[in-house]
Amino acid sequence: MLDMKWIRTHQEQVEAAARHKGMLDFNVAELLETEEQRRELGQRVDVRRAERNRASAEIARLMRQKQSEGAGGREELAEADLREGQVEAERGEWQAEVEKRKEQVRVCNTALVALEAELAKVDARFQALQLLVPNIASPDTPIGASDADNVQIKVVGEPTAFVFEPRDHVQLGEALDIIDIPRGVKVAGTRNYYLKGMGLYLHRAVQQLAIDVLADRGFTVMDVPLMVREEALVNAAFFPGGKDQTYELDGENKWLVGTSEGPLVSYFANEIVDLSQGPIRLAGVSNCFRKEAGSAGRDVRGLYRVHQFAKVEQVVICLNDPQVAEQMLDEITRNAEHILQLLELPYRIVAVCTGDMGSKNYKQYDIETWMPSRGNYGETHSSSSLLDYQARRCGIRYSHPDGGLQYGYTLNNTAVATPRILIPLLENHQQEDGSIYIPPALRPYMRGMASIPAR
Repeated sequence: MLDMKWIRTHQEQVEAAARHKGMLDFNVAELLETEEQRRELGQRVDVRRAERNRASAEIARLMRQKQSEGAGGREELAEADLREGQVEAERGEWQAEVEKRKEQVRVCNTALVALEAELAKVDARFQALQLLVPNIASPDTPIGASDADNVQIKVVGEPTAFVFEPRDHVQLGEALDIIDIPRGVKVAGTRNYYLKGMGLYLHRAVQQLAIDVLADRGFTVMDVPLMVREEALVNAAFFPGGKDQTYELDGENKWLVGTSEGPLVSYFANEIVDLSQGPIRLAGVSNCFRKEAGSAGRDVRGLYRVHQFAKVEQVVICLNDPQVAEQMLDEITRNAEHILQLLELPYRIVAVCTGDMGSKNYKQYDIETWMPSRGNYGETHSSSSLLDYQARRCGIRYSHPDGGLQYGYTLNNTAVATPRILIPLLENHQQEDGSIYIPPALRPYMRGMASIPAR
């Protein structure tokens, strides 16, 4: 989320961010009006509580005073019966004052019940609207409506040229008996699959390669929970907008993760982290689950868009310094590039436009790998910088060198996602005899095999 003080002084910029990111229903004026309503109600509640507390304190004072007078006045009453009428009059006045104060407390409590209920309702509305505020986009982010408006900024390698008629990854997988989609659909429904034999080895090999690359580069590798509380996905800014893409466990208040980014960021929720020795680098290894709601008819063939997959994800927490964040975005993107280079795959990097990036992202690059069957590049990796948008939701702070606690910046990147990466691996490395060339970097994880032989 964004700082409310900043939103109040940059309303037009927030409105522009929402418009450019396609969030046409978001109304920043409604947020600010609700915040003002919440503030006014809060003040009224405070006034009533103070009034009640003063009346309660006055009752306590009167009770103490009466108790003190009663303890010291019994001997005087025994000696001077003439004062009896005066004492009775004073007792009546005291009783009246106590009842007056009690009535004041009752009136305050009645008013508070109504005011606090109204405040709770307005506060819930304010919190919900605050979670809908999009992050602003970086000044160099292209303005656009869809992925067609993304801007190519780098190309590495040439699209693979074949001297024979190449097959797509489904045909190759079936011929080699390493992918079985029909039985996956039979058992689990559409967009499901089985990986068999060398298909499974390849699936695991690219993950282990990514793990080793990141571990060598200072990342702490973590196996993360796959079922998380809703709070974790709110913290990571996947909710409320991404619920339609996420599988919920009925009655459990838990959801299946679509990436380990959520549990990795939430790992430090409401904590003060130590950034004195540099950024925190985490690598999450997990299975992931995604409904793919709204993608009917898109990429239906093969392994490109499936419900269950695996990822090795990079997450970085760094100082709230834009220059440091830019350096880290470059670093995690280069890590993903290095893995693709080890896999000997041609790829390009695009700057993602405002309409194609997530509402939580400040700046985003996609890495797209050449997929011969598509005759085009397909997204395989994504790098994002969020500034302090996630950290504010999570409550991740650090001791700033200049003093005080400040929110950190967070970034993330897909080091590798499989089985999608198997598409370019199989298709670009297919040989005329039907075998699949295995790059040397993968061979230690493939039992030393230099190729998957044709059957």
